[in-house]
Amino acid sequence: MNSQSSSPTADGGRDHALITIAATTNIQTTPLDQRILETRWLLHPLAGKESYCIFKVRQCLAEINKKTYQPHIVSCGPYHHGDEHLEMIQEHKWKYVRDLLARTPPNGPTFDYYRQVVAAKEADIRGCYSETLSLSRDDLVQMMVLDGLFTIELFCRLEGLSLGDEYKHDPLFKLKFIFANILDDLFRFENQIPFFVLQDLFDTSKPSRAYSDKSLAELALTFFNHAFETPDQVLDQDSSADGEVKHLLDLLRRSFIPNSLQEEPVQPIELIQSAKKLHLAGIKFKTRKAVSFLDVRFCNGVLEIPHIEIDDVLTDLLMNFVAFEQCYSYCTKHVTTYAAFMSCLIRTPADVSFLCDKNIIENYLGTDEEVVHFFKNLGKGVPLYVGEGHLSNLFKEVNEYHRNVWHVQWAGFRSKYFNTPWSFLSALAAVILLLLTAIQTFFTVYGKK
Repeated sequence: MNSQSSSPTADGGRDHALITIAATTNIQTTPLDQRILETRWLLHPLAGKESYCIFKVRQCLAEINKKTYQPHIVSCGPYHHGDEHLEMIQEHKWKYVRDLLARTPPNGPTFDYYRQVVAAKEADIRGCYSETLSLSRDDLVQMMVLDGLFTIELFCRLEGLSLGDEYKHDPLFKLKFIFANILDDLFRFENQIPFFVLQDLFDTSKPSRAYSDKSLAELALTFFNHAFETPDQVLDQDSSADGEVKHLLDLLRRSFIPNSLQEEPVQPIELIQSAKKLHLAGIKFKTRKAVSFLDVRFCNGVLEIPHIEIDDVLTDLLMNFVAFEQCYSYCTKHVTTYAAFMSCLIRTPADVSFLCDKNIIENYLGTDEEVVHFFKNLGKGVPLYVGEGHLSNLFKEVNEYHRNVWHVQWAGFRSKYFNTPWSFLSALAAVILLLLTAIQTFFTVYGKK
């Protein structure tokens, strides 16, 4: 057994109980015990602990579109470190760090000092990844410093906090296709580094940038806002207030969850029918004005659903949110529940067209069939037992309303006779004719007396 794999410092997530027991009881570890301790785990035996928050996406999700979860142009963290197709931005990372160090005051932090700051948390860093990291201590620390400072520098340059004007022609910002890809890559699930690493580097690098009272979370959300254009109140809310933010993907996910949303008691649920079937059963659909697209309501037979624009960026974001919630047991399942809800509503192109007519969704993805395909994949692999999200009661209420025979009969009558002006006029004419016939019959009978 080599010294690195047995060292708690080299692998902070490694369980050393067997070594401790053997040392205190004089019991020798068996070959099987030794093998357990030395294994380079693809899924660590302790990956169910709260600290493990960065996973390789499971196969059933990766098969749908593995490019959704993996970086296209820039790597952050160990999972895709050294991938050949990411080398171009890797060179720019070093330039960003050199620029940062060049404007650092003489008494400010050096690169070696940043390394010391990160090295102190090495065990905690290794304890965030579900796979055993094969990187040595020095390589892991240097990678975290490089990736972390590069990310922070991106945020600061966009906000104008990097001193000097030598960044006017920075190709990472001026070439829009590069900037768009970097922005997307920073929220991909397999491309995350622990948020506490970013926070430590951000705090340490304070002397190297212009003064600002914005937190790291605020700068990060402002950066991502170039893709999502979220409301100001979303940017202003403290997304890190409710528990510790795990990484940038988690921060972004939290920003879409309004404080008003509460996790409902865990309960089994029965999935609802498609939008068209619910409409035929008398349920009305209405666009809801809300801060977040997650804030769906059902009241008195009306489903109020916030408007959502379906495009390539949002589809990638939703799939990464769902992947994180499925892998990490210690977070709310609001996006997963929303995914199940929308997957129920959208089952055919006709459902897409109907929701577009109601201004609930706006399709920038392509054809209606592509939207159906996306939501089908978004809900794929999501357990039917999604009763731990904020919409579990809504599923129950919609189903109860849908089963009410009077609602269905009234909806059928209304659809038949009041769906168009002509059908309404025909029904009205029939009623008037029936009344005139009854009046005529009345006078005919009593006129003979």
